[in-house]
Amino acid sequence: MIKINVSEEIASVCPGFVGAAIEAQVVNTKYSEGLWAEIRALCDDYKQRFTTVSIKELPGVEATRRVYRACGKDPSRYRPSSEALIRRVVQGKELYQIDTLVDMINLASMKFGYSIGGFDADKFVGDTLTLGIGRKDEPYEGIGRGILNIEGMPVYRDAEGGVGTPTSDHERTKIELGTTHLLTLINGYDGNSETVEANAQFIRELLERHAEGHNITVTTYGGHF
Repeated sequence: MIKINVSEEIASVCPGFVGAAIEAQVVNTKYSEGLWAEIRALCDDYKQRFTTVSIKELPGVEATRRVYRACGKDPSRYRPSSEALIRRVVQGKELYQIDTLVDMINLASMKFGYSIGGFDADKFVGDTLTLGIGRKDEPYEGIGRGILNIEGMPVYRDAEGGVGTPTSDHERTKIELGTTHLLTLINGYDGNSETVEANAQFIRELLERHAEGHNITVTTYGGHF
């Protein structure tokens, strides 16, 4: 089991933060038609329901943007991943198809509005992750983004350094086709423990349906648990 700690610096800017960690043994695949049927259905619904302005009012998105500002980051320049995904859909663009685990996490993020980290847990250094705030000139290579300025951005760190932010996870611990030990982290900056738990249950069900998920554990952490 990976242990998750929430630092005082995060607690000071978001005392109600709640999170959930879902850890599982999985089988990843390049593509799942069943999963993409679910993704397409959600995308069709969101195109009807939202605009690029109204998505910012979704509780999970709004709260993450608020925490970015409290930490000193511009959320319109460094968009949280949930907002970026929904924004792409609302603009009529196709979602990127990566692999089943990543596509699954993207679906769960869009459905609930939370930015969700997804990691190959065997790549962590040590057995503990701590949620803090990025520092000036802290080295960080975002997946597909190159060097990312994470100063003033919430960041999970293992014993070696940063591995995940709401904008982008790190190349060092990214999910690949050969990933068998998955960790996903739901970031509930809106403090809604019921919605965070529902999101975690949804991910559990997706893992069982589409990734042969087993030995699944869900751990909640933060102020309201």
